[in-house]
Amino acid sequence: MPLETLTPDPSFDPETLDPDVLDALAGDYRFKIWGGDWCGDCQRQLPAFGGALEAAGVPTDRVEAFPVTKGPNGKEGPGVEAYGIELIPTVVVETADGEEVARFVEDADVSIAAALARDLADVEATA
Repeated sequence: MPLETLTPDPSFDPETLDPDVLDALAGDYRFKIWGGDWCGDCQRQLPAFGGALEAAGVPTDRVEAFPVTKGPNGKEGPGVEAYGIELIPTVVVETADGEEVARFVEDADVSIAAALARDLADVEATA
């Protein structure tokens, strides 16, 4: 079952993104994204994030989408327990060797792309 809300919004304009955000996303990272097509936050945020990943030229083989459902005990789906997913959308950014370097959970004062770029800039500054 694919995560349809990650499909880039056709009205998304990549020119509205700061080039530094696109540069940060274009690094050698893997993006693991949990969401649900039924989720209002996901419907609002993931199409723009999908557009940002596309605009940054992130290869599709570095993006994994995990559809989440509501179960009797909370969120259910692939990787939910292993990654401690409680709220969606959640985006985990990992290095090529699987080290988690950034995480976006549900909402922020900026877009998913901008929030992750800010966190990845901090990672790069300390590297």
